[in-house]
Amino acid sequence: MTVFDSLASGYDLGMLPLEAAILRRMRRRAFPGVAGQVLELGVGTGVNLPLYPPEATIVAVDHSAPMLRQALRRPARAPVCAVQADIHHLPFRDGAFDAVTGSLVFCSVTEPGRALAEVHRVLRPGGRLVLLEHTRGRGLGAWLTDRLHPLWFAWNGVCHLNRETARAVHQAGFRLLREETRVLGIFRLLEGVK
Repeated sequence: MTVFDSLASGYDLGMLPLEAAILRRMRRRAFPGVAGQVLELGVGTGVNLPLYPPEATIVAVDHSAPMLRQALRRPARAPVCAVQADIHHLPFRDGAFDAVTGSLVFCSVTEPGRALAEVHRVLRPGGRLVLLEHTRGRGLGAWLTDRLHPLWFAWNGVCHLNRETARAVHQAGFRLLREETRVLGIFRLLEGVK
C-alpha cells in the first residue's frame, strides 16, 4: 500500500487550486505533441490522458492501484493501457517506447537516478522524455523550497520539495532540449532526448 492509495478519490480536488493557477497551462504545453508508443510514469488520476493526440498509444504506469482506477475513468482520445508497477523496475523491454512522460512524479520517487536509468532503458534511441515537475527553485525559490522541505516531508513522508530533477535527468544520460520554469523556478517543464 502506498500513501497515494488513500489519496486517490480526493487528489484532484486537493490539486484544483494549483492546477488552475499553474499546472493546467504547463500541461497543455507539455503533452499534446507527444505521440507514438508513450509510457506515462506515475499517471496518478490520469489528468494528462485527455491531452495526448489520438495517434498516441499510452501505457499508464502507477504504483497505486486506486490511482490507476481513477485514471481509467478519465476520458482520453488515445488508447490507454494501465499497468501497476514500480518505476524502479519497469516491466518493459529495452527501447519499447517512443516517449516517456510524467508529471509531479520524481518528487516522490525513492531513487530518482535508478528510476531515470530505467526510463533510459525502456526509451528507444532518439526517444523523448517530457516531464512536468516541481523542483528546487532558483534564487528565492531555492531558499523557500529548502526551508519548507523538512516540514513538508515530515508531514507526508514521500514528496521532496527541493529535488534537482533537471540535474538528475542530465546525469541519467539525457540531453536536455527544453527547460521552462514558472514561479521562482519551482515548476519546470523538462524535455530531453535519449
